[in-house]
Amino acid sequence: MSVPETVDRALLTAAVVVIVIAGAALLERIRRGPSMLDRAISLDVCAALIIAGLGAKSAFARDSFYFPIMLVLAFLGFTGSVGIARFIAVRDRPPRHGTDRTGDGPEGEPR
Repeated sequence: MSVPETVDRALLTAAVVVIVIAGAALLERIRRGPSMLDRAISLDVCAALIIAGLGAKSAFARDSFYFPIMLVLAFLGFTGSVGIARFIAVRDRPPRHGTDRTGDGPEGEPR
């Protein structure tokens, strides 16, 4: 094995170790919470770690088989994050000042 190949393998091994450590920390963050938003962000990061792990496996094997799978996972992670963010944004939206519960303006005047 040449020096560049040895360095390449060492860097890929280090990347996999970092991904595994990040995954363990991520599972702890999902378990502890404390809010739903923390857990949703953690699940999005979990998708990114899966993609990174597949990329490392592809680099080890020197095979591009996993690239379409990584692309689909990235798309699903993005759409899931946007959906969760929109849900939480609607749920946590503060009420407007100067309106009553009917949505009319002050003193019941329509806007």
